[in-house]
Amino acid sequence: MRQDHRAGEKLFVDYAGQTVPIVDRLTSEIYDSQVFVAVMGASNYTFAEATMSQKLEDWIGSHTRAFSFLGGVPELIVPDNLKSGVSKPCRYEPDINPTYLDLAHHYHTAILPARVRKPRDKAKAKAGVLLVERWILARLRNHTFFSLAELNREINKLLTVLNAKPFKKLPGSRQSQFIDLDKPALKPLPINIYHLARWKKATVNMDYHVEVEGHYYSVHYQLVKKKLDIPYTNKTVEVFHKGKRVASHLRNYARGHHTTIKEHMPKKHQKYLEWTPDRILRWARKIGLKTALLAHEILQSKPHPQQAYRTILGILRLNTMVMSASKLPVTGPETPPVTHSNIRGADYYSQTEH
Repeated sequence: MRQDHRAGEKLFVDYAGQTVPIVDRLTSEIYDSQVFVAVMGASNYTFAEATMSQKLEDWIGSHTRAFSFLGGVPELIVPDNLKSGVSKPCRYEPDINPTYLDLAHHYHTAILPARVRKPRDKAKAKAGVLLVERWILARLRNHTFFSLAELNREINKLLTVLNAKPFKKLPGSRQSQFIDLDKPALKPLPINIYHLARWKKATVNMDYHVEVEGHYYSVHYQLVKKKLDIPYTNKTVEVFHKGKRVASHLRNYARGHHTTIKEHMPKKHQKYLEWTPDRILRWARKIGLKTALLAHEILQSKPHPQQAYRTILGILRLNTMVMSASKLPVTGPETPPVTHSNIRGADYYSQTEH
């Protein structure tokens, strides 16, 4: 039974089952590129492009380029239950990948995965995939491609012809139907460019930091042991607790290092901000090599340097106290010896008794 789709309502997305080989010019190695296909529900206007893989980054990138191709955003995206977009297929409440949801929020659209074992939900996407395979990929099967860019240039040329090709049983073409129906109903593209955001969950460590790809970012110390959601891009790391943003940092790629905001620290920790590991080690070296080695070991034993500061400073101050206590009392100016008949001098005791 034919399904009618409202103008601008749905964009059906899927990957073609057929791949296209690409040859590496340097190594002659061959790898199979994937072909992403998107079809507008009302007009059948079609977008297609080759990607390196079906991984999340390529899946998201293809969506952003499809929106640019359309010049607007549909109300709904209807993917087949691909793992890149749908973490856990379910007929009633599918678990959408958080990054995919973030893309939808940025473009002010929604994701409605095709229901499992409901072929009508994905019929439009399957028909679009079949058309791209027969009308575009079949024409390229005898070509040798050496890059994705080269392949996509040829796909785009044939895509232009396909969308302009007159329907056999309906008036107009995919392009004319898109201009008349879908395009006026699309939402405008957002002003800001979308930056791919990955998401992870993390429990706040005792040092009030969370780890993202080997770097540690602070949150308020009162969130210790709380479970947080962390979306991060190439530029920023944001931290959310129960849907509320509690921290935001610039992305740092230095593994094993920490990014700490002063206000996140307990008051008793903030006084140690003037200290750095280098400054502490310089002070320890003035005392001696073994003291410096001990300070270095203590610093290395803690997940965050500031956790070691109090211990090391205590040791260094103990040295100061010991040195102060070891000093001899300062005496006054010398006075002449006292002479008295009952006082025997050194000569008396040097005499040997016989």
